[in-house]
Amino acid sequence: MLYVIYAEDVANSLPLRLSVRPAHLERLESLKQQGRLVVAGPCPAIDSPTPGESGFTGSVIIAEFDSLSAAQQWADTDPYIGAGVFKNVVVKPFSQTLP
Repeated sequence: MLYVIYAEDVANSLPLRLSVRPAHLERLESLKQQGRLVVAGPCPAIDSPTPGESGFTGSVIIAEFDSLSAAQQWADTDPYIGAGVFKNVVVKPFSQTLP
């Protein structure tokens, strides 16, 4: 089943994000290679795809997991959590209608 992972950043998270971004992307790449990743990306803090020093306010990931608990466990071990980037993470089942 698909699950949406929505994570909210702490204030001024950009330096923290950059410090562990390669490890974060490596995990996403693994999901992609397994054919389980639908979409993933950050939420810019300003109305721009390249927010520069304004940074980001959170991230969204939609991916396939065996269960809600497996999705939660995966989210809980994200490098951004260990680095203190995320202040809140919500994991919910997701039902894709389109496309």
